[in-house]
Amino acid sequence: MRKTIKLFILGLFLGTGAGYAGSGDLVLNDLEYFEKRGVNLLVYNNLFTGGFNDEKNAGIEIIHHGVRTSQGGAVRLAATPEQWDLVPKITSRKVNKEDNTIETTLVYEDYDFESRIVVRSIGEVAEIAVYLDKPLPEALVGKAGFNLEFLPSQYWNKVYYVDDRVNRFPRYATGYTTTMPLSEKLKQFKGYNTSDDRGTGQFIVPLPLENGHSFLLAPDDPERMIRITSDDATISLYDGRSLAQNGWYVLRSLLPAGVTGKVVTWKVEVNSINNWIRKPNIGYSQVGYTTKRDKVSVIELDKNDVVLDKASIYKVETDGSHKEVYTGAVKSWGDYFKYHYAKFDFSPVKEPGVYYIKYGEHTTGNFIISDNVYDRITDATSDIWIPIHMNHMIVREAYRVWHGEPFKEGYRQAPPNTDHFDLHWQGPTTDTKYKPLELIPGLNVGGFFDAGDFDIETSSNVSVVQNLVSIWETFKPMRDQTYVNQQQRYVELHRPDGVPDILQYIEHGVLNLVAQAENIGHMSQALSNSVLYNYHHLGDAASLTDGLPYNPELGPYEVAPDGKSSGKADDLWAFTSRDPALDLNAASMFAAASRVLKGYNDDLAERALTQSKRLLKEATELMEKQAQSGNRRGGFGDIATYLELYVSTGDKQYRKTFEDRLWMMLDRNVSFGLLTALNAVPHMDASFKKKLRPYVEKYKDYILDLEKNNPYGVPIGLGNWAGGGMTVNFGTSICYAALYYPDIIDVSHAYKVSDFIFGNHPYHNYSLAAVVGAARPKEVFYGNNRADFSFIPGNMAPGVLFRRPDHFENYDDWPFLWGQNEGTIAGNTGFLTFGYALKNVAK
Repeated sequence: MRKTIKLFILGLFLGTGAGYAGSGDLVLNDLEYFEKRGVNLLVYNNLFTGGFNDEKNAGIEIIHHGVRTSQGGAVRLAATPEQWDLVPKITSRKVNKEDNTIETTLVYEDYDFESRIVVRSIGEVAEIAVYLDKPLPEALVGKAGFNLEFLPSQYWNKVYYVDDRVNRFPRYATGYTTTMPLSEKLKQFKGYNTSDDRGTGQFIVPLPLENGHSFLLAPDDPERMIRITSDDATISLYDGRSLAQNGWYVLRSLLPAGVTGKVVTWKVEVNSINNWIRKPNIGYSQVGYTTKRDKVSVIELDKNDVVLDKASIYKVETDGSHKEVYTGAVKSWGDYFKYHYAKFDFSPVKEPGVYYIKYGEHTTGNFIISDNVYDRITDATSDIWIPIHMNHMIVREAYRVWHGEPFKEGYRQAPPNTDHFDLHWQGPTTDTKYKPLELIPGLNVGGFFDAGDFDIETSSNVSVVQNLVSIWETFKPMRDQTYVNQQQRYVELHRPDGVPDILQYIEHGVLNLVAQAENIGHMSQALSNSVLYNYHHLGDAASLTDGLPYNPELGPYEVAPDGKSSGKADDLWAFTSRDPALDLNAASMFAAASRVLKGYNDDLAERALTQSKRLLKEATELMEKQAQSGNRRGGFGDIATYLELYVSTGDKQYRKTFEDRLWMMLDRNVSFGLLTALNAVPHMDASFKKKLRPYVEKYKDYILDLEKNNPYGVPIGLGNWAGGGMTVNFGTSICYAALYYPDIIDVSHAYKVSDFIFGNHPYHNYSLAAVVGAARPKEVFYGNNRADFSFIPGNMAPGVLFRRPDHFENYDDWPFLWGQNEGTIAGNTGFLTFGYALKNVAK
């Protein structure tokens, strides 16, 4: 029986009739990764970071028929590593094309432990070997092992074989677990408080689903089939989702104790379909197009594909029939990283209606041509996403309560020298009058959750108010679909209350930021969780803490007799190390907000203007001292502050300082500072607009260079966070430049930005924003409801994430990678600004 099953499995790999056969040997290419048709095997092209440690984007990675299905190949200290578990430092990476090898050295400095991983291609097989020059440290025996992680959404419900046994990957984590002392787990973290919340002193540990020497994954799916075998080590399969919803399936072999040399060897055979060609990604705007504008589809093609001569537009008639109404040439643009690109211009199609694109045998979803397609693109963001992220409020939508009132207990002073797990840092002093862990009064009001978590990132909240003020002063949107009651701390969606929503959102943001300035004395870095166990909380924000101030005189979970305090140390902390640059940004925001709030909330308007002037004075003095001591380089962070103060007060000295510094900034980098200059145009005279003109002409050159840089003609980020925010800011700059300088900047470039956001981009053609009007928006995002594999309407994702050296991706079946799927409060209000600007120029 055992022999029969092995022969059957081998037949699945080699049976050419089903298209399962390989497509040549793995070749070590000039980009320093192994490839064959349909398979890319990356070996530390992407490294673990020192920030969030395990971001599921590093190590040995497999891109399988166009999808990155496996990552994290490394020696790890846990079977199912979490985000903040220790990651190895990569001290060397050697590529040897003669030997077909890539060798990396991995170091855990905390344990003085070094290992080497050598990946070698042997025909169609990749051999992965772990070498030790010194025996495994005793502290890591039974803990250190070689791991390779597989994306659950690409494997759940598919079958797998382990030696002679067959099973199926579970859709939901249902495996066995055990526990271990929390003190043991803490050794794998960076010293964070990882309380288990209920004082059990235990930590969950997943147990293996299977153990064996040969694993065949997904023989029922040729695009995902992989065989991994080891003669010298047992391989175990774990489900990391038992410990954390963002966990992956993990194959793991423990490193043996007391030996050196080649200690673990795996052979990895990644199936490739004969003559596989990736399906064309036909880009188009899911929202649609206005009648007279240019309409261009960018078609992303496998380099083994052939560019077809023509594509067609079909119209969906009112009787349900489909009619070909236009056929045009498809023109090759060229290569951009991994793929080849072509363009299909169907601008002649102008008649309102419902259409789709047909390219060869492939068709897109439908889109609308109408002059009102952009009218509602901001509605979901302003009506739903933003109010749901209002902190310190109960938020209700029809029958659903999105969250109760969070953090009634307020915020405590973060202790000095605190290294926070979300990249915040409390310096050697508090920079305040408060003692460590003392309650800072008045901070539990207003403000917005940053993103997929529940903290208040001050710089983001400053940007939110600035964006909303810009929207209000430029476009005066009177939309009212949200009930906001600050006295009751209550918000209800889809319920008008007679006040424009944007005004209420500005007020809500300023309430928290003014409270920071008044009670702390300057702006905090963040108001955030003190306990890692709480930080990765998903669900109702109000249940993250108990809502009662911490009382150290009580037992760990004891509540005071009067019910007004508890012994649960779950209160959030204020990180208060002073940053004068942040204070300057806040001064700018306060000055702008004071204008808008005047006549609506006069007291708050006056308080905001008072704090603006004070922070400007104090921050400028601090920055001058830092510059004299050589601790800070010069910059232009205060330019917008002087503009806003000039507009708010009319003081010409503020205007003079603004202009003096603006021209210097534009001389250095016009693309960085142009939007600030354009925001000033309505408040300046004709001479200012004339002096700005040559800089706008220079910006046009930047736009034209983008046309040569990539087929989409927009800035595309190549960092560890996708570049959606940069793209949106580019679009907003174009809209304003086209408004004030229409003879220089053509509005068509703004449409390229909207098309990119709404589906004309690499990897897939889904809208990156879950907006009203999009035919197929992304369906999962990294929001605070990500464990439900859902999204909050109105969210905009960061976008297509670049993975070195040549791969773009945006998962729509796995929300847990924030760099491509997490909408932020600053980013989404930036999108809101662009949306209003686009609607304006479209008219």
